[in-house]
Amino acid sequence: MAEVNVNLDAHSYTIHITTGGISRVGELMSKLSLGNKILIVTDDNVCPLYAATLSGSLVAAGFKPTVLAVTPGESSKSLTTANTVFTEAIASGLDRKSAIIALGGGVVGDLAGFVAASYLRGVPFIQVPTTLLAQVDSSVGGKTAVNHELGKNLIGAFYQPRMVAIDPQVLDTLNDRELKAGLAEVVKYGVIADSDFFTYLQDNASALLARDPVVLTHVIGKCCQIKANIVAQDERESSLRMILNFGHTIGHAIEAEGGYSEYNHGEGVAIGMHAAALISQHAGLCEQSQVTALKKLLNRLDLPLTAPGYHPKELVRYLVRDKKVLNGKVNWVLMSQIGHVEITHEITEDTIAAVLEQVT
Repeated sequence: MAEVNVNLDAHSYTIHITTGGISRVGELMSKLSLGNKILIVTDDNVCPLYAATLSGSLVAAGFKPTVLAVTPGESSKSLTTANTVFTEAIASGLDRKSAIIALGGGVVGDLAGFVAASYLRGVPFIQVPTTLLAQVDSSVGGKTAVNHELGKNLIGAFYQPRMVAIDPQVLDTLNDRELKAGLAEVVKYGVIADSDFFTYLQDNASALLARDPVVLTHVIGKCCQIKANIVAQDERESSLRMILNFGHTIGHAIEAEGGYSEYNHGEGVAIGMHAAALISQHAGLCEQSQVTALKKLLNRLDLPLTAPGYHPKELVRYLVRDKKVLNGKVNWVLMSQIGHVEITHEITEDTIAAVLEQVT
């Protein structure tokens, strides 16, 4: 077992990374002084694969789990679905020591975390991520949210889990498209924080696509460590943590314009990273060679660079409603070189328009 500690004083917790780890969740949770009633929130895809194993682990440790499966996909990140989860929590008699477990990908994690942050003004929350994207990114750091029809993740809270249990073995049941979506977030970590890690990804792109277990486990641990270090310095995204949004501003706009169905989150982020790199180059912050290196790696991982047929003016509508907008200006996370980014709001509308034309 590998462990990564997220150091946040009273809100500190451990990320446990181990093959077969779902069968150990009950044992790990028994050390957290929780109540015995547990609500597992999952979706209809993951439930038949792993809910029984997780429930069995909890029962063996003395817990009494209830399982609620929601519809898979971004549409479940809504206040309507959240209310369904609240109702189940109330009906199941969850109290303030009862934990809510997210068993699934980023949608389930965000939804269950939002409910955990709100139910009885906050109950313990456990992340058991089953997609690569959730394992390397969304399960760590305490961002929880649901979407609004006018934008993504606009209704939410910072609410740290008590524990994250990552089982790389579950990626064996992940489809290729979702695996690649997670790899987009993996690439992000190399760009924002570690050029050596970026080089490792270049050298191991084929192994990642082939699901080499050693390479995947190393990558998961590395991404978790990078994110843990950033979150420990800036839990509530007041400064440094904003760099984790590299590629997400335009990426979220593309997701929303496609009705959260044409491009998934990782694909949106890949296009968004390409756009952010182009904006960086237009603004004189980085060299063409850096943009080329990013594009080549995204291509090797079979991730999209553009969203053909989308209209720049439509995407701009989402940019101005992005949660990273302050005083009417977007805080752009831009690349100065692989391994280092900076935050600026001094980007002209002409530059943004020109880049949006390039990626649509």
